Amino acid sequence: MRLRVVAVGRPRLDYARLGVEEYAGRIRKYAPLELLYVREAQELLPKAEGHRKVVLDERGRLYTTEELYRLLRGWEGERVAFLVGGAEGHLEAVRKGADLLLSLSPLTLQHELALLVLLEQLYRLLTLRAGHPYHRP
Repeated sequence: MRLRVVAVGRPRLDYARLGVEEYAGRIRKYAPLELLYVREAQELLPKAEGHRKVVLDERGRLYTTEELYRLLRGWEGERVAFLVGGAEGHLEAVRKGADLLLSLSPLTLQHELALLVLLEQLYRLLTLRAGHPYHRP
C-alpha cells in the first residue's frame, strides 16, 4: 500500500510538528509515505487524484483499530490518500469526493492534533500488519 497524507497547512505547534516528523519517519520503515501540505482546502482533492480518498471528518465513521486494520488490509496494493482539513474543516466538495469519511474521535480535534493522531494510527496499523509488538489488543 502506498500512503499519501495531504493536510491543509504545515503544523506550527512544536508538539505537533515534532510528532508528525517522528511518526512519518516510523511509517516509512513499513510503507511508502508522501506527506504533502497545501494552503487551501480546495487543493486537497487534486493532490489525491488517482488514490482512494479517506477524508478525516468528525461526522465520519468511527472504527476500532482492528476494524480499520481489516479495512486497510483490503486495500493492499492500492494508493490511499488521507485528507486532513484545516481549522475550518472540509469543503462539502471534499466530503462528497471521499471514498470514506473517517472520524478519529467523536470529539472535534484541532487539525494539527488530528494529523498527528492519524499518523500514529497509521503507524500502529502498519506495525500490526508486520507483527511488530507496538500494537497490543
